[in-house]
Amino acid sequence: MNLSLYLSQSCSDAWDDYQRSLSSPFFPVWDYIILTASNEHQAEGFKAQIRERAGYLPEKTVIGIVPDEGGVRVGSGGATLSVLKWLRKREPSFEGLRVLVIHSGGDSKRVPQYSALGKLFSPVPHRLPDGRSSTLFDEFIISMSAVPGRIREGMLLLAGDVLLLFNPLLIDWSGKGAAAISFKEDVETGKNHGVFLRGDDGFVKTFLHKESTENLKAAGAVNQAGCVDIDTGAILLGTDVLGSLWSLISTNDILDEAKYELFVNNRVRLSLYGDFQYPLAQDSSLERFYEEKPEGELSAELKERRTALWEAHRPYRLKLLRLAPAKFIHFGTSKEILKLMTKGVLEYKDLGWSGMINSASSVASYVSVVDPLAAAGDGVYAEISYVHSGAVIGDGTILSCVEIQDEVIPPDVVLHCLKQTDGKFVARIFGIDDNPKQNRLFGKEIPSSLSSELWSAPIYPECSSIKEAVRSALDLYDNVMADRWDLIEGGKSLASGFLDADPGAILDWNRRMQELVSMNHLDSMIKTGIPATKLSTLTELTGVQRKWLDDHIAAAGYSEKMRLHYYVGTALKNEVEVAKAFRALSAAILDSTLKSLEENRQARICTDEISVALPLRVNAIRDTILSTALKDTGFNESFKIEKDEVVVKLPVRVNWGGGWSDTPPYCNENGGTVLNAAILLNGKRPVSVKLRRIDEYKIVFDSGDMDVHGEFTQIGLLQSVGDPFDPFVLQKAALLACGVIPKSGGDLETVLSRLGGGFIMDTEVTGVPKGSGLGTSSILAAACVKALFCFLAIPHTESDLYSHVLCMEQIMSTGGGWQDQVGGVTDGIKYITSGPGLKQEIKVQHVVPDQKTLNDLNERFTLIYTGQRRLARNLLRDVVGRYIGNEKDTVSALNEIQRNAALQRFELERGHVDDFAKLLSEHWELSKKIDSGSTNTLIDQIFDSVDDLLAGKMVCGAGGGGFLQVVMKKGVSKEQLQARLKSVFSDTDINVWDCTLV
Repeated sequence: MNLSLYLSQSCSDAWDDYQRSLSSPFFPVWDYIILTASNEHQAEGFKAQIRERAGYLPEKTVIGIVPDEGGVRVGSGGATLSVLKWLRKREPSFEGLRVLVIHSGGDSKRVPQYSALGKLFSPVPHRLPDGRSSTLFDEFIISMSAVPGRIREGMLLLAGDVLLLFNPLLIDWSGKGAAAISFKEDVETGKNHGVFLRGDDGFVKTFLHKESTENLKAAGAVNQAGCVDIDTGAILLGTDVLGSLWSLISTNDILDEAKYELFVNNRVRLSLYGDFQYPLAQDSSLERFYEEKPEGELSAELKERRTALWEAHRPYRLKLLRLAPAKFIHFGTSKEILKLMTKGVLEYKDLGWSGMINSASSVASYVSVVDPLAAAGDGVYAEISYVHSGAVIGDGTILSCVEIQDEVIPPDVVLHCLKQTDGKFVARIFGIDDNPKQNRLFGKEIPSSLSSELWSAPIYPECSSIKEAVRSALDLYDNVMADRWDLIEGGKSLASGFLDADPGAILDWNRRMQELVSMNHLDSMIKTGIPATKLSTLTELTGVQRKWLDDHIAAAGYSEKMRLHYYVGTALKNEVEVAKAFRALSAAILDSTLKSLEENRQARICTDEISVALPLRVNAIRDTILSTALKDTGFNESFKIEKDEVVVKLPVRVNWGGGWSDTPPYCNENGGTVLNAAILLNGKRPVSVKLRRIDEYKIVFDSGDMDVHGEFTQIGLLQSVGDPFDPFVLQKAALLACGVIPKSGGDLETVLSRLGGGFIMDTEVTGVPKGSGLGTSSILAAACVKALFCFLAIPHTESDLYSHVLCMEQIMSTGGGWQDQVGGVTDGIKYITSGPGLKQEIKVQHVVPDQKTLNDLNERFTLIYTGQRRLARNLLRDVVGRYIGNEKDTVSALNEIQRNAALQRFELERGHVDDFAKLLSEHWELSKKIDSGSTNTLIDQIFDSVDDLLAGKMVCGAGGGGFLQVVMKKGVSKEQLQARLKSVFSDTDINVWDCTLV
């Protein structure tokens, strides 16, 4: 049998049972779950941990915390009697009760980092299915959820430092007497614990406690496979046994405090296992019972109590429940913890255990952040800790509840920080092999003048901060290693540090680390390209998380900044935070574009103060962006109108390959590659801008296609570009981007008098439907810029035109790419590329096929108008958002379309129109991966209706409406195509349009 897979199924079943215990009113649950604690202080820590699990424990179950009486150690047996006392205060009898008791009241001397909150709440390398980081307590609650359904009544007692993995369905117990849960384990493990010798009748014959291998073999406890029946610390007590124990501390069924004190004190320190269990074994004798090693000291008083226990328990027997398969995991020492967390987890990987639990780290870790630049050695384990980039951590070291900045932590140590109730901090450092019950530290003997054992040595100073405490701990290490014991000043011991710890502060630190881990996990997802949609949903950012975000954004470049905003917004489902991602992108591009504009001496952008009313995305950042990008403070008086009239006419463009790769931020991070072509519609250049000087000091805008007219005599109205519904926002943006008017302030009459008069800007896109997909908006912007440069006689290159149009895009907050304006400004077929970088250096190469190929293209290439319009603003945001959010299909398709564009160019230059057409269709499939909305039922029907006539097809622009572009098969005419469309879509605007490559 595959033990690992079997236990995996058992754990999966246990989780299902646990979920039912939380949700089903009919699922049998524990009536009580009771935890024992070593003192009131530890009990308060337990209560705080229980409060943290509100909603994760069955509502019908009562949780009890029972500390040792008087703050002194009374032994696990004494603690059991205290549980009975606590329970009988609330219940008239034990009959019908199902009670789970977890003995967790130790000082955890072997693992001092767990003393304050108890070993019961120590980490387990398991991320629960609901995302929580598990602890021993959580594992106990989950694994024991099915047990109440297997017993009618009784009490199950567990040891708080032993995790049992088994299937509760294996439990078969009558409910009478007592039963010990056991399974076969190798003798080397068994010799360090208790071992049962089972009799032929299934009951425990002999109880062997921490016997040598030889003694276990001699007793017949070791089978041929070298295994023993190990004492797991789990024992079931029937109500008859509970009643017998109750009789020891009661009179007439009422608690007798005098009798109770005889059994529950630190003098006899009764043991649940050595004192309560031993008399239940068949071969036990009273004489040997008196000699059994106690938790405390052998004494006459202990002998009297054992006599009473013998008489009370001897009538009962201990059934051995040998479960198979099962697993026993002991959380005993720091070294065992380190081994489990760094290497042992591999043995339990089928259970979902891992060396990295809810952490952002490259080492074994639990709710921790370890910066990838930190130097962490082999076998390092960090729990609930933060390690910054400048830290150096030695091999085999455990960090617990500590923050390491730039310190060098030695190898093979445990470094643990505790906040005390007085608000100060103590960092405790000791060797991974040190036993605090002994008088050695880092393998060196502690002078008797300090202490007889490490546990009580007062060597750890109280400090005002974690950093100072860590520094003191490292000084202690240096002094001990150099045998400078005389330099060690007094302070807290491991014991007093635990007793004075602030449980609330420990839990606060735990929550803080969980919050930081979630943010670092988000950051790691960004860096590794995991999509934002894979993030767990957040309800809101805590103060710690908000500070983390603010600090990281302040130090981040635009790429990281926009993704931080986008990922956080996605996790929060907060559109305001998502919008900040696009604002960060817009701001970065605007900043770069403005800084890169050529400082022409006749036309320099100027401003006195930056307060222009920009669109929402730019408004919030205008002061930091424009004020640093626009340095001039005066208007250049030599800036003059040089021509009375200028007319610019531009074609529209069709996008063939690489569309979307020119769009920020993809092009800024990866560069872009586009193949497009300028075309005439009905033999005309549809985009025109006319500038005409007038004597009046005013600026007039006319837009023939929009049928709007506006006259401006006040400069403030021209500087306002914040309204996306403003019919003149494009014209205003052109004036601002080209420096015709200042960004803010000034007087229009003064500005125009310096220019030499006012002017009329007449803009028109003729014969092109709105939302055509032919790039008219950006081409019109380019026409405005080109007209202004000519009107003012400003020397410029095509690159200057592209940069100014990009600036306009950011001012208007349209956020588009560069292919449209390049496609319209320059005639012909263009292969356009840019390299990565905020400043896009656009390189235009003309593709000039031979005349035969051009003729073939003009004959076979045409446009089909769909009759419907689509606005691109939300589409652009959606596609860019998916790219920023690292959606793999989008990123992969964007990469592939650049290769497609290059292949299209290759085929055109070879004169292979059919191969070009095939690539056009392949690009269409990639476009649909980038944006599923680029097609719709109508577009699909149009393409399907003429598919047999086509060699290639694609939408124009973003698709979803406007024009479709097709390459017809050789021999198919445009008239045939039109006839087919009309036969299917009669009485619609779906038509073939006349277009010509120019």
